[in-house]
Amino acid sequence: MNSGDTVRIAIQGEMGSNSHMAALDMLQGAAGAAPGEIEIAACALSAEVFERVVAGKVDGAVLPIENSLHGSVAEHYDLLLEQPVRIVSESLLRVRHNLIVRPGVKLAEVRRAMSHPVALSQCRRWFVEHPEIEAVNFYDTAGSVKQVMALGLKDTAGIAPELAARQYGGEVLVAGIEDHVENYTRFHLLVRESEWEAVPAANKASLAFIVMHRPGTLVVALQEFARAGVNLTKIESRPVPGMPWEYVFFVDLRFDSSNQMDVALTGLGRQCVMVKELGRYVAA
Repeated sequence: MNSGDTVRIAIQGEMGSNSHMAALDMLQGAAGAAPGEIEIAACALSAEVFERVVAGKVDGAVLPIENSLHGSVAEHYDLLLEQPVRIVSESLLRVRHNLIVRPGVKLAEVRRAMSHPVALSQCRRWFVEHPEIEAVNFYDTAGSVKQVMALGLKDTAGIAPELAARQYGGEVLVAGIEDHVENYTRFHLLVRESEWEAVPAANKASLAFIVMHRPGTLVVALQEFARAGVNLTKIESRPVPGMPWEYVFFVDLRFDSSNQMDVALTGLGRQCVMVKELGRYVAA
């Protein structure tokens, strides 16, 4: 991704979403791209995002991997394992939920507020304080604002990032209605495996591995990280498709030198039937 070129980035969800915001933040920082040099490809499904990356239809993708309140995005872990992509950077985005309406609409006129179920669940306190307003599930945060504006709804609001209001011509009626201020989502910037280049300042890595099926193997595998001097910061398990009660483990590691990671990978390989390095990057 070269500065000065138009960078094409796929996201899951509509324009104006948190993923859109994260893509702009990451590309303007990592690639030095100006807003006009970033072309966003909005996809309905996460699988479509990965397909576009692998097929070379886009230069990369920005996807959420974990939320500080709701945990990991399991589907994205599965796709990271299945597809030939690499993580090149990560970012943290503070999530803010705003009540967005058509310009001029007053709060007393609003009877419904639409958004993604996860967003609605993070605004429960506000709905308790406004019992006259019904929470309505919708497929996407930014998509709810798009719908309100497209249909000209005056009694319905969307709950979405401020960017969605700018994107579709809405107005932020009430800002920051989320229950928890400390609400962050971690995003990954992904590229095709064939175009991945090592990041010289990398101090974090993500791996996936399946241990040999014998007692104590997971403990022995984890000890390889300690022996190499790397710090295990996260571990997640997912079922192995077609292999009942077998699991693939996803881990995040912090390290001081690339040599430490190479030693850890060599040691891990002795205890596992599969090891896949998902990426080395600078910790957010």
